[in-house]
Amino acid sequence: MTRPGPVALGLRYVGFAVLATAANLLAQEATVRIAPWAPLLVSVVMGTGIGFVAKYGLDKYFVFFDASASRREEARKIGLYGLFSVVTTLVFWVFEFGFFALWGTSTAKYTGAILGLAVGYAVKYGLDRRFVFTGRAP
Repeated sequence: MTRPGPVALGLRYVGFAVLATAANLLAQEATVRIAPWAPLLVSVVMGTGIGFVAKYGLDKYFVFFDASASRREEARKIGLYGLFSVVTTLVFWVFEFGFFALWGTSTAKYTGAILGLAVGYAVKYGLDRRFVFTGRAP
């Protein structure tokens, strides 16, 4: 399989960020509908978890073309990826909770979530390329 050029790779990364964002928001909405008594925190945690799993798989195989040599190496990568995800998730949550605190609506919450995820993913790409998927990063 030929690797895409920088523009195509960038579009792929953005497309995967959109897919992971959609998975995150759909999981949040599903959680709100299933557990309406605790929609905010529970929905945010569920959405974040689903988004993490989706984004890791897409990044690993289709952006960075990574093939870990061992379970230990894979565990290290997941750990670093997770650490960077926590940092960028804090950015995401500041936007999401901040918009909700300012305007108090679901629309504001989701708008903040989308903006926070966009900023977080931009920062995360640089961190992952530099520190996580170092052997095969394009």
